[in-house]
Amino acid sequence: MPTMQNSVSVAANATSANVLAGQLYEFLPANAQVVLSCTGSATGLNVTFLAGGVTLINDQAINLQNRFPVIPDDIITQEMIPAGARLLITARNTTAGALTFFWRVDVGF
Repeated sequence: MPTMQNSVSVAANATSANVLAGQLYEFLPANAQVVLSCTGSATGLNVTFLAGGVTLINDQAINLQNRFPVIPDDIITQEMIPAGARLLITARNTTAGALTFFWRVDVGF
């Protein structure tokens, strides 16, 4: 199962760009089981997840573990997504200071 994983700093009261932009499976080449896991460095980060223009997770709070996601503890959602769909994940910081968004996407074909 291919994995994409990284972290991004999200400025105070800001929303990140699509963290999957430029990643190998930003656009799915085949139908896939997609598992999204994420954590934040502190309270105040929310995640949004779209697949093929359909909102699957909309601005939901995430765990504050200050580390990369651990499977299965930090799984947010698992979805079957059709071929050709573009995956889009953003993080919104609701606080007055910069926070780190840790994310992991597993793609099962």
